[in-house]
Amino acid sequence: MIEVKRIGTDPVLEFEVVVHEPASRSRYHVTLEPSLWQRLVAGRFPPERVLQAAFAFLLDREPKEAILACFDLSVVSRYFPEFERELPRYLAGS
Repeated sequence: MIEVKRIGTDPVLEFEVVVHEPASRSRYHVTLEPSLWQRLVAGRFPPERVLQAAFAFLLDREPKEAILACFDLSVVSRYFPEFERELPRYLAGS
């Protein structure tokens, strides 16, 4: 389960993300520039949903322990160039 909680909004959106698995959980601090959020989804999905989809994408590619504990969502494309192309599929999957 992926739990996303907004913890700040100025000047960037800040979130605490917790990934729960049966035997453990991991906690992350993630920031999201409002301009990136708009470019990715044009306001069609709330930022929390975008983060949920982004973590689903990440977890399909690596274990939760390999995900950086603190990062800006913009770095995901550096590690996974297909991220922005694949994101709509993850958003539609819920």
